[in-house]
Amino acid sequence: MAKTRHRVRIVVLQSLFEADVVPHDPVGVLERHLQVRQFPEMAADFARQLLQGVLRHRQQIDALIVEAAPNWPLEQMAHVDVNILRIAIYELLFVEGSYIPLKAAINEAVELAKQFGSGSSRRFVNGVLGTLAKRRAVAKPKVGRMDKS
Repeated sequence: MAKTRHRVRIVVLQSLFEADVVPHDPVGVLERHLQVRQFPEMAADFARQLLQGVLRHRQQIDALIVEAAPNWPLEQMAHVDVNILRIAIYELLFVEGSYIPLKAAINEAVELAKQFGSGSSRRFVNGVLGTLAKRRAVAKPKVGRMDKS
């Protein structure tokens, strides 16, 4: 299932990226990707959950990204990097009922950055997620999702 979840995150990343770059409906883009790739229904449901969750919490997630990378205005960040961060932060902070270990979520995001981002994307993604993890651990010890490792 881990490989399938990785492939699902790729499809969600591609859908979010396309919606950022071209004014397409991200839900429609995702459905098109799911039809072409013919994921099992459980994987397709996971993809829909990720996309809908990122879209639902986008303002909060974007505020966290800006908080963790204050020297980089969000609109100047690479779309790929931002969307990788959105997916990872959503999974870490907003997914109820399933615990995703911090290190695993960061590693997955870094892998996506290596695969789809620029030469500096993996360091940027790792740095932003690491900063958020540290701030959450200091601000709210033993509360929330990001302070667990």
